Amino acid sequence: MVDNTPSPMHERAIYGFVLYLASQFGFFLYCIWAFIPEEWLYSIGLTYWPQKYWALAMPIYLLVAITMSFVLLFGVNMINIAPLCSVENITDVYAQGQRTNDCHKGGIPALQDISISEVNQMFYLSPKQ
Repeated sequence: MVDNTPSPMHERAIYGFVLYLASQFGFFLYCIWAFIPEEWLYSIGLTYWPQKYWALAMPIYLLVAITMSFVLLFGVNMINIAPLCSVENITDVYAQGQRTNDCHKGGIPALQDISISEVNQMFYLSPKQ
């Protein structure tokens, strides 16, 4: 049986360690490719490597893509929200037509939204004498 827990299990630990080793190996290969001159790489038989331009361009492209995705996500979220003066910030379509007479005498009423006028009346108007 699989437990739904954030504590480390053996499988997660093994996958995490393999991912750690793979990322370290990939970074090591990247540093070798970026800093060792091409003549040295050709002399040991490693001839099929991308141009050195990509050693600098690829991380920059990646950072720009991540930054632009955050900007795009923020823009899409700002487009999809209701304006501050909209009634949809106060109530929604599910709050319309709620019945208040389904409760038996002395019973607990059903869960429902309270209209903004009732809330304002309770908080801001003086109680009736």
